[in-house]
Amino acid sequence: MKLYNSSNGTVIEVNGHFYPVAIAWDKIINDDNALQTAKSLVNDAAAGDSTLIKDLLPVIGSNQELWACGVTYLRSKIGRQEESKDAGGGDFYGRVYEAGRPECFFKSTSHRVVGNKGFVRIRKDSTWDVPEPELTLVVTASGKIIGYTIGNDMSSRSIEGENPLYLPQAKTYDGCAALGPCILLTEKPISPTTNITLTINRDNKTAFTDTIALSQMKRTPEELTSFVYRECSFPFGCMIMTGTGIVPGNDFTLQSGDEIAIEIDHIGKLVNTVA
Repeated sequence: MKLYNSSNGTVIEVNGHFYPVAIAWDKIINDDNALQTAKSLVNDAAAGDSTLIKDLLPVIGSNQELWACGVTYLRSKIGRQEESKDAGGGDFYGRVYEAGRPECFFKSTSHRVVGNKGFVRIRKDSTWDVPEPELTLVVTASGKIIGYTIGNDMSSRSIEGENPLYLPQAKTYDGCAALGPCILLTEKPISPTTNITLTINRDNKTAFTDTIALSQMKRTPEELTSFVYRECSFPFGCMIMTGTGIVPGNDFTLQSGDEIAIEIDHIGKLVNTVA
């Protein structure tokens, strides 16, 4: 079952049928029993077609925060070590990959996040920029994972590589993230065999593509959630990016006009354009 935040309000998809339902988006995504609530709402709704989700909004709640976790895949560790080796920070990323405590950081408020088909941005003071395709957790105020969505953690690698202390500047700015196109509601944890695929198109040609399975992630979604929620309260719930295992090489950087497509099995495809 999938949830869409559309210009038509909250829409639920079941087996290819779309149901507009009378519930506020911020309420259903912070409901510990969201799947059961959605099933009840569908029973009382009339089915429509896919035009109901033609215009999609970001899936993050208006009062939610977006957090992120880093160095959760071996490829990410290697990439971060490569970008920061000249600044003497390479060893930090090796240590955090092996440490008991993961890297968790605040990514964005809701107004800096765009939805499907929205425009993401690259910083004007950065020279090396990449998208980071990430499974993103939908977590309620109580800390329960109720669903999953697709996240694009835009990153300024030239800035974070210059000094690890510059990470907030490399990660947080207007248009620094995209979430969508929907939320997959499920009672079971997402399968580790699930694949994430990143494709970057430039001038109608594929400039980069790669795929990785969630089984390559070193830490579990539950572990990452537990650390984000330590000593932090989220009365409206929280979205948590779980890190990337796809890192374009240092010979690639995003350009204005590039189309970024991130696909995760069972969830869908998030498409954005670089402004």
